[in-house]
This record gives sequence, structure tokens and C-alpha cells, in this order.
Amino acid sequence: MMDRLSSMNAFVMAAELGSYARAAERLGMSAQMVAKHVTALEQRLGARLLNRTTRRQSLTELGSAYYERCKHILTEAEAADSLAQIMNDTPRGKLKITAPVTFGSYSLMPLITGFLRDNPDVQIDLHLTDRFVDLVEEGYEAAFRIGPLATTGLTARPLAPYRLVVCAAPAYLAARGTPLIPADLEDHECLGYAFWSRPADREWFFYQGAVPHKVQVSSRLQINESRALMSAALDGFGIVLGPEDFLRTALARGDLVRVLPDYDAPSRPMHLVYTANRQRTAKLRRFVEAVLGRFGPA
Repeated sequence: MMDRLSSMNAFVMAAELGSYARAAERLGMSAQMVAKHVTALEQRLGARLLNRTTRRQSLTELGSAYYERCKHILTEAEAADSLAQIMNDTPRGKLKITAPVTFGSYSLMPLITGFLRDNPDVQIDLHLTDRFVDLVEEGYEAAFRIGPLATTGLTARPLAPYRLVVCAAPAYLAARGTPLIPADLEDHECLGYAFWSRPADREWFFYQGAVPHKVQVSSRLQINESRALMSAALDGFGIVLGPEDFLRTALARGDLVRVLPDYDAPSRPMHLVYTANRQRTAKLRRFVEAVLGRFGPA
């Protein structure tokens, strides 16, 4: 008789990845074994969970409801298995973390790889997305949030602000002129990040000491991916507002030049959040400590 939790895990993976072959690759088993697990569940329930054709598969109505219940059961089972870790200070097991795409790709990765080197019994499943992620519903143990923090039932640890800089290619500045004050940006092509849940910011804030300067900017180009945004700036199309960590190399090479150096570009608040009502395992405690050590407020 097949283990029901293993079968549920195979079914959830097949539903999420869209095929037995991809689920098998993720789970380290054969596609035939994934199919056997799903068939065992269907025989137990007396109904189909997946509609399968030669080209695609889709959840049945029962399959969709059963999928949600299985995800909840698997999350609770993993939490139950981790109870022993609470009494053990050796971090082990899988950490499921989510972070915004650019921050995760360029600022976070050195911490992640260093953490894994220091904690050989830990695995990290890092999901990068700019959409708002529900930690409880989607089974994440921690998330990095950039921007104002909504009131939730989560524990939020403040981190150092996410610094932004304004820069442009020398060719653009030679052709269009160099802005001297923030208001000059109104006459320029200004490239801002278009977020998953909202369009690009059209109000850019700057500070000179304690004095704020707000400017309305515009651009004919909106992009929701930082590398493409920087490519447009490197091509001399406009002035870009982007993360300092991401743009640092291009600035150091001189491919991009800092604009308005006498003004502080806006910084966005950043937090690490995790569920307040879940026991904190050694792996999560150690990860939070590592994050605060690297990104904590000065």
C-alpha cells in the first residue's frame, strides 16, 4: 500500500508543474511512479483528480478542491516533523523563502549561498517574484518585503532601507543635457520599474538634507524587469531609477553616470516577515540572524 502523504505530495507536484515528467524530476523518482501515486489516490477516492490528454493535463473540479486540502495537509505535516528541531539547535531541513526579483537576484544571493555553506543540513527553496505572496496560504516560512508594510498577523523585522540611485548613459546626457535639479527631470525620458501589481512610479522623491523635492516624471517605456530596464538606460534611451546594488557595476565601469549627486534618491523600507504563530525552528532562527547581520538597520 502506498504512503498517502507521499501520494499527496506527488499529486500536488504534478498539479503545480503540469506534467508527471516534471514532477518526477523534482521529486527524484520516475514519471511512472508519480502516475502510480496519483492513480492510488484516485482509486481511494473513486473519482478522477486529473484530466489527462496526450498534450496536457488539468485538474478536475474535485482535483482542484483536493489539491488545496493536500497542500494544507502537507504544510502541517512538515510543521509537525519540524517540532523536534525546536529542541535542537542544529539547523536542518528545507526553508521556503520568497523575495522580490531584483533584490533576490543581486543582493540576496551572497547571503543565501553563504548561509548554505555554514549550515550544511539546510536546503533553501528560494522563489523570486514581485507579486504579493501569502505566506500561510502558499507555505512560505519567510518573505522579504520592499515598500510600506501592510498590517498583517506576521512578525516583521525591519531591515536597512533599499537604496535607489538615478543614473544615465553618457551618450544620453550628451544628447539631452544633464539635469541639475530634480525639476529638470520633467523634460527627460525617465525609466522606472513597472511592478507586478501596479504601473511604474510617476512621482520621484528626492531629498537635499531634510528638504523633500517631488517631481512628476514620464516615459514612453514601462518595464517590469531590471536587466531590461538597465539595457534601455545603457542604450542611451533615458534616465533610470533603480537599486544601487544592481546598478553598482555599471556605475563603476562608467557605463552609467550618477545624476543629481547632490540629492538623495528615495529609499524604500524593507522588512523580513515570517509567521508569528508558528514555532521558530533552528533553521529559521539562524536564517533570521543571518539576514539581520547582513541587511539589518545600521
